[in-house]
Amino acid sequence: MMLDGSVHNFATRIYYEDTDAGGIVYYANYLKFAERARTEMLRDLGYDHSRMTRDHGLMFAVRRCEADYRRPARLDDLLTIRTRVSDLRGASMAMEQQIMRDDELLVTVKVKLACIDQDGRPGRIPAEILERVQPHLKNC
Repeated sequence: MMLDGSVHNFATRIYYEDTDAGGIVYYANYLKFAERARTEMLRDLGYDHSRMTRDHGLMFAVRRCEADYRRPARLDDLLTIRTRVSDLRGASMAMEQQIMRDDELLVTVKVKLACIDQDGRPGRIPAEILERVQPHLKNC
């Protein structure tokens, strides 16, 4: 498990397909990296998206997203995405993510996820997920 207290770490490498003609990561791809890190955090906590849909008919959808681009990543860079749950409610979860190259902060992402059913109506986050995430909630 790549969870250290309240921080989940996910590593990814930058491939040619992630970059523009100049070898710099295309801005929207950082959101894909952040999504993968959030998915792997949930999986490392013992729960995954397909199980949530299969067992409860629910899924997470991005309600709000804010990205602050500070420095570019480049072809072949090895990045670490640090994810923290900053708020946990009955039907939503907020996360803060830092996309790092070694100790250098490249991008920060703040995202609010809404728990919804397959018709797009709000639903409560299943108790099993709340129980697994709660111990790792960032102390504010």
